[in-house]
Amino acid sequence: MAISYVIQAEVVDINADSPNRTDVFFVDTNVWYWMTYPNAATAALPGQLSDYPAFVNRALAAGARIYYSGLSLAELSHLIEKTEREIYEKSVCLIRTKEYRHNLSSERSRVVSEVEAAWGQVKSLSSSLALTVDEKATDAALDRFQTEKLDGYDLFILETMKNHGVIQIITDDGDFATVAGIRVFTAN
Repeated sequence: MAISYVIQAEVVDINADSPNRTDVFFVDTNVWYWMTYPNAATAALPGQLSDYPAFVNRALAAGARIYYSGLSLAELSHLIEKTEREIYEKSVCLIRTKEYRHNLSSERSRVVSEVEAAWGQVKSLSSSLALTVDEKATDAALDRFQTEKLDGYDLFILETMKNHGVIQIITDDGDFATVAGIRVFTAN
């Protein structure tokens, strides 16, 4: 079944836009994944490995401000571990996530190295937006969950953006296009 998005955001095609020095962007985890993790190619669709990094690089070259959240590390490390486990499964054998994480120390070391390398790039290219995950933030996310069709990570990312006055996000995640009051920069 096709996804039936109700578009509420202003959507900007990254292949037709030229960022400038006054732009302020939050970069979603999927973009960091494609930009910083070499094995992302195993799961990427055409354009994801080229269009998004090219746009972020144009934004950086123009002097735009680029941000991430600490939650991006949680999501990025999850994606990298999942991809590394899937690569392992294709070449060795099927294995459950917890078994992969706890029983294969050489694999764990490799995953940690991949995450550290990717995260180092994220930090070198952008700045952090702080978010305190307290009762106020969780209540706001839960309120948003009733009206916004986002997953848990994205609810907190949206809250982070709101708290810092950032209205532009670079993402391939179509869910963000359903959020009113933001500007979604995408090739999707």
